Amino acid sequence: MATDWLTHNSSTHVRHNDRMDDLLRDAATRAIRYRREVGNRPVWPGAAAVDALERLDEALPATRQDDASVLAFLDEVASPATVATSGGRFFGFVIGSSLPATLAANWLAGAWDQNAGGVIQSPAAARLEEVATQWMLDVLGLPDGCGAGFVTCATIANFSALAAARHALFARKGWDVDARGLFGAPPITVVVGEEVHVSVLKALGLVGLGRDRVMRVPVDDQGRMRADALPPLDDHTILCIQAGNVNTGAFDPADAIVPQAQRAGAWVHVDGAFGLWAAATPARAHLLAGFAGADSWATDAHKWLNVPYDSGIVFVREPQQLRGAMSTSASYLVRGERRDPYDYTPEFSRRARGVEVWAALRSLGREGLADLVERSCRHASRFADGLRDAGFAILNDVVINQVLVSFGDPEMTRQVIAAIQADGTCWVGGTVWQGHTAMRISVSSWATTDDDVERSLAAMVRVAEEVRRARADTC
Repeated sequence: MATDWLTHNSSTHVRHNDRMDDLLRDAATRAIRYRREVGNRPVWPGAAAVDALERLDEALPATRQDDASVLAFLDEVASPATVATSGGRFFGFVIGSSLPATLAANWLAGAWDQNAGGVIQSPAAARLEEVATQWMLDVLGLPDGCGAGFVTCATIANFSALAAARHALFARKGWDVDARGLFGAPPITVVVGEEVHVSVLKALGLVGLGRDRVMRVPVDDQGRMRADALPPLDDHTILCIQAGNVNTGAFDPADAIVPQAQRAGAWVHVDGAFGLWAAATPARAHLLAGFAGADSWATDAHKWLNVPYDSGIVFVREPQQLRGAMSTSASYLVRGERRDPYDYTPEFSRRARGVEVWAALRSLGREGLADLVERSCRHASRFADGLRDAGFAILNDVVINQVLVSFGDPEMTRQVIAAIQADGTCWVGGTVWQGHTAMRISVSSWATTDDDVERSLAAMVRVAEEVRRARADTC
């Protein structure tokens, strides 16, 4: 019989609470079992598990269903078809796992079910965001007092920062872009590197500045923007630079670029989806030299900070610029003296994702965060050394957590990547970078151990040799 949560009277209240308790315990048991077993299963789900998802294609039930059976069906059908990104051997797309404290905080925040838009809706969520912001500014080496917004991902963080830049640059020209839009507005020049990430281009399209109207700056052999090739800059220019190239992990030379932009009055935006976190470890902090001089920054927390999806953060040096682009007013909105989160994000209503960021930083502390980042970099170097020793070409300078590998000609490399993915020991992706077809290894999970790296490395070498022998036999 379906659980009737909608019945509210004194005779059923206790029974309803008991049923909810049982349901939540069941969910916790299933989640705990999933996380405990995820390291022992193939990283990519098998064909049978994926095919079984067809069981989800059913008509909407005509009547209410028992909640426990709904949860059991979800676990039975969907859990086997998930990708083991929460384990230690997923090295694709710069995807982290979720730290124990962040997963637990996520569960608790789910039970709170807070609307984190304003202080009046959740004083706790708003204060946690304020504290987490101060901690991040500290560990990332960004200016104290920056405005911050907790958004879904780096794409929306880039969007929010570029909206703030657009707002500020048009205001300099006496143009109220929020009221008048872009029709007839003064021109804005956007300058990006030749290897700009697609999320920045998407964000530029969303704010109306265009994906194709950018000026592209040549890059060096690691994908770094060449400071000597910058076009003329002025006070109606937005210059987008990178902290962490998505393929190589390389950093644009901000210490040479940012001063040029500052002298010209240009707005500098940093796309630092994962690379910005390198500032947390003393051994890598030098890579961020000059980046603190920018005007805005975008990053993800669900990558190297290892919080649950979805979690991105935008920072803007002058908070009023972000607020000017994002805030609005209405008679029903109750305001107090404290910062209202919805003044700094595109959304009004949203989940309290700042809870998990706070939990990650408080559980790790400065030392733990540095260790997490440095350990990932060490694992990446081990992959590079092991594959190089096995006779394969490493295409990039491994400065943080990104490794590019070629196994020979493009077809050979593609075959090896596909075979590694099918093997199931680990999962890696492919890319084409500066004309080279390559396998891309991204190490960003707290759960990755030395044993995970050695098992994955052995599988990569074994599979590559098998593909090489098969090709030789065919020839």
